[in-house]
Amino acid sequence: MRFTQAYSHHNGHDQWRDREIDEWLTDVFERPDISIGKSTSTLIRDHVKTELAAQGWAYDVRIDQNFDLTVFGVKDDLAFHLQTGNISRAPYDLLKMQHLFQCRRIEAAALALPMKAAANRMGSNIANFERVMSELMLFDRTITVPLFLIGFE
Repeated sequence: MRFTQAYSHHNGHDQWRDREIDEWLTDVFERPDISIGKSTSTLIRDHVKTELAAQGWAYDVRIDQNFDLTVFGVKDDLAFHLQTGNISRAPYDLLKMQHLFQCRRIEAAALALPMKAAANRMGSNIANFERVMSELMLFDRTITVPLFLIGFE
């Protein structure tokens, strides 16, 4: 697995760079010993969870006490989410991070997804960087959270 591409939505990358953790986050996806393919989603998720926990991130954080909706990780005023599942989940991920931003619980977020070719190797209809990036461009006035989008393969 390796970091491939990033997209900065509403200056999201700047928020991570200002905190001097943008390179750390992209380095999380530099794991040549992890090959992307069928049944690797759990391996990827476990690796990322271990990396976040080592840096003090809380994971599987509820966005509201009354709902069982979570983001992958939260630390200080940042949220992080990893999506390696069905593309239908990606809009929910964006909505959850937008909610945290509008409630002033976070100042910025990051979302990591496989590139389209890697997503195709993982299975059918898997969320991918290219599609989410293009949809963010379409919904730039709806999804206003500063977002650092990360693509890996």
